[in-house]
Amino acid sequence: MDAKSFLTGLDTTQKMYIDGKWVLSSSQETREVINPATGEVIGIVTEGNRDDAKQAIAAARRAFDTDGWQDSKARDRADLLNKIADRLEQRVEEFASLDTLNNGKPLRESRYDVADAVNQFRYFAGLATKPHGVTYDVPDDIQAMVVREPIGVVGQIIPWNYPLVMATQKIAPAIAAGCTIVIKPAEQTPLSLIRLFEIIDEVGFPPGVINLVLGAGETVGAELSESPLVDKVAFTGGTDTGIRIMKAAADTIKKVGLELGGKSPNIVFADADFETAVDYALFGIFANQGEVCSAGSRLILEETLYDRFVPELVARAKQITVGLGTEEATEMGPLISEEHMNRVLYYIEEGKKEGATLLCGGRRIMENGLDKGFFVEPTIFADTTPEMKIVQEEIFGPVLVIQTFKTEEEALALANGTKYGLAGAVFTTDVAKAHRVIKKLRAGITWINTYHPTFNEAPWGGYKQSGIGRELGTYGYDEYLEIKQINVNLNVQPSGWFQKK
Repeated sequence: MDAKSFLTGLDTTQKMYIDGKWVLSSSQETREVINPATGEVIGIVTEGNRDDAKQAIAAARRAFDTDGWQDSKARDRADLLNKIADRLEQRVEEFASLDTLNNGKPLRESRYDVADAVNQFRYFAGLATKPHGVTYDVPDDIQAMVVREPIGVVGQIIPWNYPLVMATQKIAPAIAAGCTIVIKPAEQTPLSLIRLFEIIDEVGFPPGVINLVLGAGETVGAELSESPLVDKVAFTGGTDTGIRIMKAAADTIKKVGLELGGKSPNIVFADADFETAVDYALFGIFANQGEVCSAGSRLILEETLYDRFVPELVARAKQITVGLGTEEATEMGPLISEEHMNRVLYYIEEGKKEGATLLCGGRRIMENGLDKGFFVEPTIFADTTPEMKIVQEEIFGPVLVIQTFKTEEEALALANGTKYGLAGAVFTTDVAKAHRVIKKLRAGITWINTYHPTFNEAPWGGYKQSGIGRELGTYGYDEYLEIKQINVNLNVQPSGWFQKK
C-alpha cells in the first residue's frame, strides 16, 4: 500500500495500538492531521487521553511483570527487530512519502530517515545478543558479578521534526534490552508511526509489549511522566517541556532521558577550506528547514574572513530551492505548522528590533503557489551581539545568526556562551587548533570540518540544558538497562560473626 492509499478515506479514523489491539480513544475525540506544505487535512486520528495512557501503561506493566517479557530471550527479541527492519526496508518510498506529506521535509531527507530507521533496528538487534556483564576477582571465596537487566516499562515521547527515526531510535534499544513500551508521537506527525505499528503488529509481539497512544503532551505525555507504573520516561523535544517532564518524574524518582534543545555554534577560522566551510554553514542550518535540535544556528566567523565569506554565504542561501517536499527538486520545505511558522517570524522581527542586520530572507513565502503552506525564506542575520534573543534562544527554523571573533579564546567564549550544549563544529586546516577548540567546546556532539553526520553506533546527547543521558550506540542501549550486583558464596558455611552461646 502506498502513502496515498494509506491517506484515502478521511472518514476512517486512524487508531491507537494498545495491548495488541487497534482501538479508538475512550473519549471518541479526533484530531485532524495537516500537510504543512498545503494546509490541507491529510488524515483524521483518534485523540487519546489520560485514561488511554493508563490502559496502555497497565498493559505494558502486565506484559513485563507477569506475562514473561522480562524473561524473553535476547535472540527472540533480536529476531523481532530484524523482522521489522526487513519489512520497513521493503517500504522505503511509502514511509518516506508519509513523513514528507506529514512533516513537509524534502523526499530525499525522508528517504534517508527511513534508511536510518532500518539500520537502527538491525544495530540494536545485534547488541541484544552481545555480552553485557562482568565478573570481579574479590576475596572471601565470593564470586562477584554484575549483570544488566531491563529497566521495565518505559514511556517514550517523540518530536515532530523526525517522526519516524526519532521513534525507532527509542523503540529499538528498549526492545533489545527487554523493556516494554508506551510511545506517544507528536500530535502533528503521527502517520508514519501508526504505519510502523502495522508492521509491529504483523511480526508477532506479545500483547502489551509495545503500545501506541496518540494525543497531547498535556494529557498523554503528562501521564507517562507522572505514573508510578512507568520506570523510565524518554523525551526528545524542547528544553522547557523537558524541564516539566523532569519535575513530573521526580515524584516517582523514575529514570529520565532527555534530548533537548540547542543553539549550536559553527566556528569557522580564516584558514578553513573556503568552499567546504560555506557549504556546511548552509547545510548546518537550512537542512530540514532548520527544525533540527543540533542545527548550526550560530556561525562564529573569524573577522578576517568575513568580507569574503558572508557575501558568498548569502548568495548561496538565496539560491536554495524552497517548495513542496514531494517535488524532487525541492531543497527546503515548509515549517511544521502555522503556529510554529509564526514563532519563527516573531524571532525574525525581534532580531530586527534588537538591531541585528537582516542580510537575506526574513519573510513568509507566498509566491509560486506556496501561499497555503508554512514556508519561510532562508534567513541570515549579521551584526549580532551575545545578549540578543536570536543569539541566545532556540528558534528551530531556517534562521542563522553570525557572530565574529579575533582570537581562539574569543571564539570559545562565544561558542560556550549559551545555556545549551548539544552540538558544535570547527572548520580549520590546523589540526592541532581543531582539537584544542573541540576539546574546550562544551557540547556532546561535535565535528571537525563537517556538520551533521551522525551514526547509530555513536552516542547522541548534550551538555548543560541540552539534556540528560544519551541515545544511540552502546550508551543508548545502556540507558534501558539496570545494573545489578550479584555475590555468590563459594564456601557455604556460617560466617561466625555472632558467637553461638
